[in-house]
Formats: sequence, C-alpha cells, structure tokens
Amino acid sequence: MNTLSQEQAASREKTLMVALLLSMWAPLATGIAVVLSRSTTQLADFIRRSVELVALFVSWWVFRHLQRKEELGPEEKAALERIAGLCVAAALCCSGIVMLVLALSRLSTFQPGGNVYLGIGIAGLGLITNAWFWRRYTLLTNEHYSTVIDTQRQLYRAKAFVDLCVIVALAAVAVNPIHPVTRYIDVLGSVAVSFYLLWSGYCTARTATSQKNLNQVPGT
Repeated sequence: MNTLSQEQAASREKTLMVALLLSMWAPLATGIAVVLSRSTTQLADFIRRSVELVALFVSWWVFRHLQRKEELGPEEKAALERIAGLCVAAALCCSGIVMLVLALSRLSTFQPGGNVYLGIGIAGLGLITNAWFWRRYTLLTNEHYSTVIDTQRQLYRAKAFVDLCVIVALAAVAVNPIHPVTRYIDVLGSVAVSFYLLWSGYCTARTATSQKNLNQVPGT
C-alpha cells in the first residue's frame, strides 16, 4: 500500500468532505418532497439517501483518521479501509432491501398523486452531482488506488443510476398520474433500483474484503 503525498491526501479528503456536506441536505429536501407526493419511488429514495449519508460520514472519518495516524501499521490501515468499504456496502444493500419491500408491499395499494415536480428537480440535481463525483472518484482511483476512494466511486455510480430511475418514475407520475401503466412504472422503478443497489452492495463488499485490492488497481 503506497503512501499518498500530502497534496494527494488533501485533495481526497476535500472531495470526501464536499460530498458529505452536499449529501446532508438531500434527506431533508427529499423528505419534504415525500410529504407533497404519494410516490413509492420518492419514499424509497428518501430512505436510501438517509442511509447513504451515514456511510459517507464513516468513509470521510476513516480516510481522515488514516491520514492523521501515520503510526498505524499496514494491517490496521487495511482493516479500517475494509470497515469503510463494508459500511458503504451495507448502506447500498440496506437501501436495496428497503426499496424492494416497500415497492412490493404497496403494489396493491398504489395511489399516485400530489406534486412530484419537487422530487424530479431534486433527483435531477442529484444526477448531475453524483455523476460528477463518480467521475471525480474514478480519476482519483486511477491516480492512486485506495479502498475508501474506490468504494466511493462505486457508491456514486449507483447513486447516479438511482437518480436516473427516480426521474423516469416520477416523470411518468407527473405526465399521467391516473394511467394504469403509471402504477407499474413507479413501483417497478423501485424494484429495478433495489436490485441494482443490492448488486452494487455485493460488488462493493467484495472490493472491500479482497486482499488483492491492497496492491492492485482494478479496471474501471
């Protein structure tokens, strides 16, 4: 495990901090959007953002701790990186399970309505932001591999995909909320996102626990 230069460490810590700060407002904004609508996808998205916020905090704290505790040995550092990676994986899997259960439980009682435009706007901004962080973390991973940074790359790739699915589902509700197809688009949107989150969580956990990741950079 190569040591980051002071400039590289500062750049990565700043990126993690900015990502954390930007993510803090998302659960609140999405929660307001949930109150204004009755969308299954919107409620599931609120739960997802809240869980991911915890994982982002853990990743930031672990990276900051690693850079300030130079006396830690390679095994201790690797253990902390695995913890951060597994937290991200757990957040993805937890979000996926919650979204799947919620979608299936409300399949027979779906009643679209309310104002979903705020939700579309939030998801649109989220898509732009998350796509940027996905690219940013990809560049940082290619420059110097770190399990913490690579799991963030995988997290933001999943977040960007989820935001795209949310936009499609909410747009269908906005265009024609009473159409029979809208019901399935909204609910199936949650199902599709849940399976993608579960798959991403599995991949992230595998990355965090793989010993070869300590010395090799995986392909992007």
